Amino acid sequence: QVQLVESGGGLVQPGGSLRLSCAASGVIFSIKHPGWYRQAPGKQRELVAGITSVGSTNYADSVKGRFTISRDNAKNTVYLQMNSLKPEDTAVYYCNLIPPGYWGWGQGTQVTVSS
Repeated sequence: QVQLVESGGGLVQPGGSLRLSCAASGVIFSIKHPGWYRQAPGKQRELVAGITSVGSTNYADSVKGRFTISRDNAKNTVYLQMNSLKPEDTAVYYCNLIPPGYWGWGQGTQVTVSS
């Protein structure tokens, strides 16, 4: 059984930073292509960052230069460091594979950027 548990979200002021974590069980991130997605109210879920099994990263244009995805294979955990946060980054953030796995989605972690 695959389980993805996201954490680290919260309320932050514009320009602030947060670090999200995604701990996985039942799937080995080190040999897969995991990523971070987000879904804002009234919008479709979108992919914001991904990391391949060899460590190559890719980002949505809207977060490039501000977000950094990384992976700790020993902990089977993927991270998303988010800097210079903007109000438009407000969303529920989810991790999953690229493309998403058959098991669906975790509960996500809420990120709210507001003064």
